[in-house]
Amino acid sequence: HEREHDREISELAAKHSEEMEKLRAELKEEQRHLLDQLQQQMAATHRAEQEQAQLQSQTLHNLELEALRLTLNNMHTSQLELTQSNLRKEKETALVELREMLNDKRAQEVAILQSRHQLEWERIKEQCLKEKEDL
Repeated sequence: HEREHDREISELAAKHSEEMEKLRAELKEEQRHLLDQLQQQMAATHRAEQEQAQLQSQTLHNLELEALRLTLNNMHTSQLELTQSNLRKEKETALVELREMLNDKRAQEVAILQSRHQLEWERIKEQCLKEKEDL
């Protein structure tokens, strides 16, 4: 009876040991599975954070480019306005000079025409006097 009891204890111990090994194997498998899932989640989170950081960096870069474009556009507009102002002043100066030159030329032509008119008037006057004398 004792031997049978020892044998049953031995069988129970062997069965217990076998079940413990089976449970340890299942536990290790579950741990490995959970660790794989955790690693995948961490990798996915890391990729998402990298994409977010890249998107923020790209957005910041785009904002900086837009700010530079606006600054350049403002500078270009200011330069165009300054150039237009300078051209307008040069045009006004050139027009004033041209007007003065044309006025001088007109005055010269008027003086020449008055002189011719005076000479013609005197010639006609002399001719009239001559014709009177002849009459």
